Amino acid sequence: MMRQYELVDRVRRYNPQADEDLLNRAYVYAMRAHGVQKRASGDPYFSHPLEVAAILTDMKLDDATIVAAVLHDTIEDTAATREEIDQLFGPEIGRLVEGLTKIKRLDLVSKRAEQAENFRKLLLAIADDVRVLLVKLADRLHNMRTLHFVPPAKRARIAQETLDIYAPLAGRMGMQGVRDELENSAFHHLQPEAHAMIEARLADLRDRNVTLIKTIEGELSTELVAQGIDAKVKGRQKSAYSVFNKMENKSIAFEQLSDIFGFRIIVKRVEDCYRALGVVHTKWPTVPGRFKDYISTPKQNDYRSIHTTVVGPGRQRVELQLRTQLMHDIAENGIAAHALYKDDRVSDNEALARESGAYRWLRRTIDLLAEGDSPEEFLEHTKLELFHDQVFCFTPKGRLIALPKGATPIDFAYAVHTSVGNAAVGAKINGRISPLLSELQNGDEVEIARAEGQVPPAAWEEVVVTGKARAAIRRATREAVRAQYAGLGRQIVVRAFERAGKAFSDEKLKAALPRLARQNIEDTLAAVGRGEMFSGDVVKAVHPDFKDDKKPRATATKKDPGWFGVGKGGNVVFKVPGQEADLDRSIPIRGINGDLPVRFAPNGGAVPGDRIVGILTPGDGITIFPIQSPALMAFDDQPERWLDVRWDIDPDKQELFPAQIVVTVHNEPGALGQIATVIGESGANIDHIEFVARSPDFRDVVIDVEVIDLKHLSAMIHELKQKAVVSKVERANG
Repeated sequence: MMRQYELVDRVRRYNPQADEDLLNRAYVYAMRAHGVQKRASGDPYFSHPLEVAAILTDMKLDDATIVAAVLHDTIEDTAATREEIDQLFGPEIGRLVEGLTKIKRLDLVSKRAEQAENFRKLLLAIADDVRVLLVKLADRLHNMRTLHFVPPAKRARIAQETLDIYAPLAGRMGMQGVRDELENSAFHHLQPEAHAMIEARLADLRDRNVTLIKTIEGELSTELVAQGIDAKVKGRQKSAYSVFNKMENKSIAFEQLSDIFGFRIIVKRVEDCYRALGVVHTKWPTVPGRFKDYISTPKQNDYRSIHTTVVGPGRQRVELQLRTQLMHDIAENGIAAHALYKDDRVSDNEALARESGAYRWLRRTIDLLAEGDSPEEFLEHTKLELFHDQVFCFTPKGRLIALPKGATPIDFAYAVHTSVGNAAVGAKINGRISPLLSELQNGDEVEIARAEGQVPPAAWEEVVVTGKARAAIRRATREAVRAQYAGLGRQIVVRAFERAGKAFSDEKLKAALPRLARQNIEDTLAAVGRGEMFSGDVVKAVHPDFKDDKKPRATATKKDPGWFGVGKGGNVVFKVPGQEADLDRSIPIRGINGDLPVRFAPNGGAVPGDRIVGILTPGDGITIFPIQSPALMAFDDQPERWLDVRWDIDPDKQELFPAQIVVTVHNEPGALGQIATVIGESGANIDHIEFVARSPDFRDVVIDVEVIDLKHLSAMIHELKQKAVVSKVERANG
């Protein structure tokens, strides 16, 4: 374990003005706070924060960051408090430590929700101070180095989380060295056999090509020196995880990989990068399609280099990266290489960080938080942003738009502005009309055709690849559904006023909003449409002296689950127990008789507890939908077909009603058996199952179930979400 003086010495090597007293006090405080706590390895727990601090000294970070690393687990795992940290070490360090502390006692029903909420908190803290990220990544790096001491089940969860979140996050922040180690460590624990096989093949290849690598390094160096270019040439080998990923993504064998070895040419100035490129391309033939200039167009994480591939000595394909030393430092250490918060340059360097591509990406990610998404949705959007390489496209005016690989013109439109995405109806790519689902390529010029009043189809959510586009489409869809509720609510309210012999107007309703505890007319009408407010209450709010002394219309009993009764005056009645007096609020339907066939909507059904709507089809009867069903949008322009219906349930007789759920499961043996067991034990019945391919790792299972009511269905969904094999459960009709 690192001693007190060793920590101080490590910092003073790169910062002779380090606050020795501050470092010593932090060391002693953390050692006493952690006391006799042990790690899974049996080592004193205090050794962990010291190793995290040591990793950060290698990045040459400031005193406050090193102290925060030493203290980073004190609030979470000891009796220490934020107030005490502030008092002893100052509010700056207290803020950093709190940003690294997981939220305790979360009242959440699933581990996934807890993970998402803690990740949300972490990113908010990172957006406030980038040093939180640096400590967190160093913390994760040391945890991965000691992961073999952790029990297997927990080990797999931590490794997967590292591969899903922390390694890509390090990459997005430009910290390639940290990313490589996190990925390889996670790969080693998740797929030990594949990792061992690739490492053995790489070692064998390295041994067999030692001479060739030295030959290429020598020839490149000689040629550059001959042209007066001062350069360092260094060969390198791809990591095991990088090789595995390429084999998986391109479905090729190890022997088919042609770029396992690469070479970096590091020069002093930017112009030397292009001079060296000219020398290389003059000396050896290039491989078509293998040239990328990330100096003139840097990646979002500030990565800058020129990439090219040539057919070099021995007719070998040689992958080259040309960069300056500063570019190399940023490529390896990313945001940490900006020398943030060092010496007296805090404000200038902080401004530099916040203008960097990495910070622009982070700010856009944080913007998703402001849109009211759930933690799970936020985590999903963030993963979408983390995983993809980039393509660079242009607007007709020349504005550069960076997008993930696989992006479509829809993603492009939302990247320009949310309003452009929502109104998009077509696209031109390089002057040619193209489908909105086309995959964009580097250098494409994209022009978006718009139509005001257009609502993005909900299906777009499944084809876009950016988190921003997906979040915006979800919001627009929700607004459209809300407008649908309001439209239905307006019909119900207008007819309620007609029955009461009163005139309805928006002005009168606006004056009555305080009595209804609603902010605006739209919210009020939507509440009526959703069944949260009775139309009679709206009439009474506008006309407080009004008394509804009409007798309820005659009711009819439900003959069977597929039929509803029709009361006098043509009311379709499916009443709720104990609410017979409300039946008069049903909308009268003229010219029909009591023998109309009534059926549940396909692909979702409806269950007692749902607010339901009937859609009349002449000659075919009535179809019952839950009010939240997206299928109702097809009838928005046909208000005459909408019927207000009520449940008529016998409380002494339990019947089963149809519903449909979509369960996303990990593709592993026994997953379906676990789902079926949960459904059976809940007292529900499985009517039909259909598998939908999604990816090699996940499957969507569409299950038609029969349940007693909405409470029964919700309880069953809750139990399904607790299963480790289940990634997501949704009701098909929303």
